[in-house]
Amino acid sequence: MPSLAADDGRETVATPNFVDQHQRIAKPDLTSRQRIRFMTSTDYPPFNFLDARGMLTGFNVDLAKAICEELGVLPKCQIEALPFADLVPALKRGDGEAIIAGLAMNATTRREFAFTQPYFRYPARFVARKDRPIEQPIGDHLSAKVVGVAEGSAHGAMLRAFFPAATVQTFPDRLQALAALRQGKIDAYFGDGVSLSFWLESDAAAQCCVFAGGPFLSDRFLGEGLSVAVQPSDPGLATAIDYAIAQLVAKGQMTELMLRYFPISAF
Repeated sequence: MPSLAADDGRETVATPNFVDQHQRIAKPDLTSRQRIRFMTSTDYPPFNFLDARGMLTGFNVDLAKAICEELGVLPKCQIEALPFADLVPALKRGDGEAIIAGLAMNATTRREFAFTQPYFRYPARFVARKDRPIEQPIGDHLSAKVVGVAEGSAHGAMLRAFFPAATVQTFPDRLQALAALRQGKIDAYFGDGVSLSFWLESDAAAQCCVFAGGPFLSDRFLGEGLSVAVQPSDPGLATAIDYAIAQLVAKGQMTELMLRYFPISAF
């Protein structure tokens, strides 16, 4: 079965904690470093994007600043935006010290870089109409339900693997599936919790629907989540970032970031 966090029936944002708080990492000393440049992109809202004034902002941007402040090196920290395709070559050239832009962890990138522990993972979520709620636990009440998914999606494969009792209806894309849900043509939709959290607040949703059950996590279908990539010769920086993120979680600052960028919790 997929990993399961608590069912989401709350108004406030649940804070995911993917960093082991029982680790004993000593506070690193980075005072000898001349520069710590985080590189990101501008086209991945709400994680990194340009705001209405053309200023670089987003969850990843604010997280990088918070990491630097926690490590006591804010004056030495820089954040530079590049096209996503240019990030890997730039890190290899030494133009920066870290990539914080959702670079996938896979066999190739693990050979090329060192990674921090994941600080964010993408949850899969069900959404259902408010007037047709699905009983909990949701996995036990899908046998008579039609669940929409985007054709060829990882979420469709995950739904079939973990919830075989559901009747799956595929759609060419998520927007058509969500329109069918809003119109009551299907009982639920299964997809990415992050994008769904914004859809639920959008005019397109027309306040029709809510999250039902979950969140559900799966490395096999959804990947390992978001991590910071650094040069393989600089594992100490990855450890320092892990330390800082653990402190931010413990102090509640990760919750503040989630509230800032996710009006409805994806978790």
